[in-house]
Amino acid sequence: MLIEDFNFELPQHLIAQTPLQKRDSSRLLVLNKNTKSFSDKKFTNFVDLLNPNDLLIFNDTRVIKARLFGKKITGGKVEIMIERILDDHHALAHLKTSKKIVDDNIFEINKDVSVKVIKKENDLFYIEFNSNLSSYDILEKYGHIPLPPYIERDADISDEKRYQTIYAKESGAVAAPTAGLHFTDEIFKALDDKKIKYTFLTLHVGAGTFQPVRDNDVNNHQMHSESFNVPDKTIHMINDAKSKNGRIIAIGTTVLRALESLFSEETIQSGFKETSIFIKPGYTFKIVDALLTNFHLPKSTLFILVSAFSGSDTMKRLYQHAIKNEYRFFSYGDATFIERS
Repeated sequence: MLIEDFNFELPQHLIAQTPLQKRDSSRLLVLNKNTKSFSDKKFTNFVDLLNPNDLLIFNDTRVIKARLFGKKITGGKVEIMIERILDDHHALAHLKTSKKIVDDNIFEINKDVSVKVIKKENDLFYIEFNSNLSSYDILEKYGHIPLPPYIERDADISDEKRYQTIYAKESGAVAAPTAGLHFTDEIFKALDDKKIKYTFLTLHVGAGTFQPVRDNDVNNHQMHSESFNVPDKTIHMINDAKSKNGRIIAIGTTVLRALESLFSEETIQSGFKETSIFIKPGYTFKIVDALLTNFHLPKSTLFILVSAFSGSDTMKRLYQHAIKNEYRFFSYGDATFIERS
């Protein structure tokens, strides 16, 4: 399985650099799983696609201000991208400097906060904050929203609201679960009016979600690990929906990965767990029937995932349709609704 099998040409101007003025004014490309045909709709049409016993599952993770800028004691600049907060004074992070980083390097964020490098763990650094503030408080006070690398501008004050779902609750993500960015209070009211059930889980999205596949053979790629929790309530609602032949609809690939990780276990129980699941063609899906997701990068693990979900040939045709019709791509872009083949 070669990475070039998941490549396509994407015009740069289709990469959304800013969000639309209104969240639910985005477009929605819908796949008919039976005919393999496509329908061009508005996101406000999404509720019309749902059936009475369907269950929607959202990721309620909250994006933290995970990007910090500082300098070495010797004066060189450093950029710190938090991958995961470990406790009140420690975190795992990606570090970017002009020179090699060694243990015991100290970086100054400002006069009140410094960072010490404890050790390197694979591609990440174990760091310690020296401050009277906790790790989360440091990020909230001095950090910046970590926009994805394909958004070629600095984050501004508007991104603090728009690069966050309206239902974000559990702090810990360093990237947004972007399928959820389209939802508004009006969409949730429409769900309630139609009596469509929905619930939540938590998966803290890591910066590894942007990690490219560097090996020509997809099977050799090692996925990053992310922390997730599926509450008992959500597990019960899934079992109830399945008993009534309702569809389990994942709002985003993070939800799909969390659910497939959980239902791959022998014992289904709540509590925080780790997943490094890599879903690629040939994977046998356990629980998710339909997926709402944004459009993904060529040769990315997420495009590989949707290819596994609805078929590689179908996804290539769907993406060519999206490109031809100038859908907006990636985090601030449009959405697609696909069902499992």
